[in-house]
Amino acid sequence: MTEPKQKMTRILSIDGGGIRGIIPGQILVILEEKLKARTGNPDARIADFFDLIAGTSTGGILTCAYLMPAKDGPEQNRPKFDARQVVDLYLKRGGDIFSVSLGHKLRTMGGVLDEMYSATELEKALDDYFGDTKLSELLKPCLITSYDIKRRMGHFFTQHDAAKRKGWDYLVKDVARSTSAAPTYFQCSDIKSISEVSYPLIDGGVFVNNPSLCAFAEVYKEYKTAPDQMVILSLGTGYSKKEYDYDKAKDWGMIQWVKPIIDIMMSGVAEVVDYQLRQIFESIGAHSHYVRINTELPIDVSPDMDDASFKNLQALKELGTYTAQNFDKELDAMVDLLV
Repeated sequence: MTEPKQKMTRILSIDGGGIRGIIPGQILVILEEKLKARTGNPDARIADFFDLIAGTSTGGILTCAYLMPAKDGPEQNRPKFDARQVVDLYLKRGGDIFSVSLGHKLRTMGGVLDEMYSATELEKALDDYFGDTKLSELLKPCLITSYDIKRRMGHFFTQHDAAKRKGWDYLVKDVARSTSAAPTYFQCSDIKSISEVSYPLIDGGVFVNNPSLCAFAEVYKEYKTAPDQMVILSLGTGYSKKEYDYDKAKDWGMIQWVKPIIDIMMSGVAEVVDYQLRQIFESIGAHSHYVRINTELPIDVSPDMDDASFKNLQALKELGTYTAQNFDKELDAMVDLLV
């Protein structure tokens, strides 16, 4: 007699990376199509197949979008957006979000004296997508990262905690705004919980750009799930191993170091988390339960988190599809574990 398949706790984790969120977004378009084909359900959605979704920065926005409930109509309490509609947030609104007026550029000296971009268009897009939905109303548990600059500690938005206590609940658009408040790019957010407590927050990428290990720890704590009963799909936003010349870097000051240090910090943190999780799953003989998908950025794709030119948007979308195709076997194996 065949033993019944043991239920796994399924985790999706999405890195930060600004407009490069199109890459994991497009990978999830392909995964959603595979899940529809496997289940025979044309209405299958990403949220149906994961027990917890984690995200940092752009990954946090994606997390909110996948878990956003429809509020009315026949699809009420089902995911409001399919994977293609989620990517459209970037393709249709990215150019507006990362646009800068000449006046703002002059006032800030190109981002030296103030943030590079006004948050107006970002906040408008988030309001259009999420409205007044609360974190507690998202369809599944989630973990979205940010950093509290007043209390000097990581701040984690969790749907499962928000559903229990008013003090841990927030508007989803405020969650998305906070996790993506990248220093030098956007003004830090100043939000209030539903219980009216203020939090000054910045992008979670400053300390945990790859939230996979945080998600692992959250599931271990919340569900008492052993590692061999977890399945983790971890998606990166692409990387560029840009070399920094010693002869130039040795004389850099604060201004010259800003962009390189953000690049090094984000990629370095993500790589360490990947290493740690590989060691954990390999040590228990469950290496197939952890899948990390990331890709090197080719020369025709900008590594800049704010390059929302039409050419780069299309290049990122194509790269996401190409990456999914390159990891086709891994995605098929993941479907086996998810369904």
